[in-house]
Amino acid sequence: MQTENKTSPYYRTKLRGLYTTAKADAEAECSILRRALDKIAEIKSLLEERRIAARMAGVYSDNDPPRKTMRRGVLMTLLQQSAMTLPLWIGKPGESPPPLCGAIPASSDYVAKQGDKVAARVKAVDGDEQWILAEVVSYNHSTNKYEVDDIDEEGKERHTLSRRRIIPLPQWEANPETDPEALFSKDQLVLALYPQTTCFYRALIHTPPHRPQDDYSVLFEDTSYADGYSPPLNVAQRYVVACKENKKK
Repeated sequence: MQTENKTSPYYRTKLRGLYTTAKADAEAECSILRRALDKIAEIKSLLEERRIAARMAGVYSDNDPPRKTMRRGVLMTLLQQSAMTLPLWIGKPGESPPPLCGAIPASSDYVAKQGDKVAARVKAVDGDEQWILAEVVSYNHSTNKYEVDDIDEEGKERHTLSRRRIIPLPQWEANPETDPEALFSKDQLVLALYPQTTCFYRALIHTPPHRPQDDYSVLFEDTSYADGYSPPLNVAQRYVVACKENKKK
């Protein structure tokens, strides 16, 4: 095959042919996988539409029990499953991640759809404002206001909020290995869902994800600790959004 460490023309041609065949096979496999991912996304969308329609009609399945009977443990499990099944963004070579992929915010004219989960800023019972996990019920284009349900209020609490009080949650996970720019960076201020709750609190990114399956490690602001921050806690990409407020002094 080689003479004095040189590849003969015959084997160069053969290697080139094998490379071309392998490249074509890989591209075909990639195309099949993309079509499969599109089909999965389509199925998930149809299931979500059915869930919303059933909820509006007062009919529930075993996987989506009525909120008034849902135990907190069940709710936490559903939120964890939602984070685990968030699709990973896999772009084509040279393609940039879209809005709502990881840390990339929604476009200025984006309107969240019915059933979408969002971070919503509402007034608490004591009058203070807080960010909660909510589900979009509707959007009024005339008033530019959303109606949202508190995910943890058992269907009793509905809020009417302006767009500036709504932050859409990511719809794709960002891949740290291919799109690190679509992730929040270390020490960046964010709003993150505190583990085992449905409220978002200010936090600093301690460690961004290194692999697609990794969570963020964040430091929540907490005055009960000497340095003002909690020990590192893991929060999924699904529940970490940008915080436009200034870092505390």
